[in-house]
Amino acid sequence: MTNQQARGIIDILKNKGILFEEGLGETEFGEIEAKFNIIFPNDLKLLLHIALPVSDGFVNWRQGLESESEAKNINAGLAWPLEGMIYDIKNNSFWFDQWGNKPEDADDQIKIATDYYLTYPKLIPIYLHRYIPNKPVQAGNPIFSVHQMDIIYYGFDLASFFAREFKFELPGYFEILTEPKVEIEFWSYWTVYS
Repeated sequence: MTNQQARGIIDILKNKGILFEEGLGETEFGEIEAKFNIIFPNDLKLLLHIALPVSDGFVNWRQGLESESEAKNINAGLAWPLEGMIYDIKNNSFWFDQWGNKPEDADDQIKIATDYYLTYPKLIPIYLHRYIPNKPVQAGNPIFSVHQMDIIYYGFDLASFFAREFKFELPGYFEILTEPKVEIEFWSYWTVYS
C-alpha cells in the first residue's frame, strides 16, 4: 500500500463516520511493539502512522500505552485466536495432523497446540475479530476473520478488507485482488473463501 492509497482509505473511512486521531509516531510504534510483543506489517504501520482509527471496534494502540484497561483489551484481542483454538480442542475435537498423534489427556493436547501456536505468525487485531498476521513483515498480508477455528479470509490485503468491512468500492489506483498474494503459515490452511 502506498502513502496515497493509505490516505485514500482513511478519507473514505472518515466519510463513513470512522473517527481518527493523529497517527502513531516512531517512538510509539517501538513502545507498542515492545509492550505487546508484536511487529506491525508495513501497510498497517503506514496507515496507523498517517492516522489512528479510534471508533468502537478498532484497536486504540495509543490508549494501550496509557491505560491498563485498554492494554488488557488489546492483550485479550491478541489472546483470542489461541483461546478459540483451545476451545475447539476441548469441545469440538479439533486437532491438526501435523502436530502428531493426539494425546488422550486434554492438558497434553493443549500444551502441544500452544507450543505450536507460538511458532506461527502472530495475529494482530485490527477491528473486532479481524486480524492481520505479523509475518511476513511486508505489505499485502491477508486479513482473517477469526472465531475459534472458523477462519475466513475477510480481505486479501488491508485495502480489500476495509472495502469489504465498510462496504465501499476501492478506487481505480488499487489492485483488485481475487485471491491472497501471500500464504500465511498455518492460518491460510484453515481459511475458506467467503
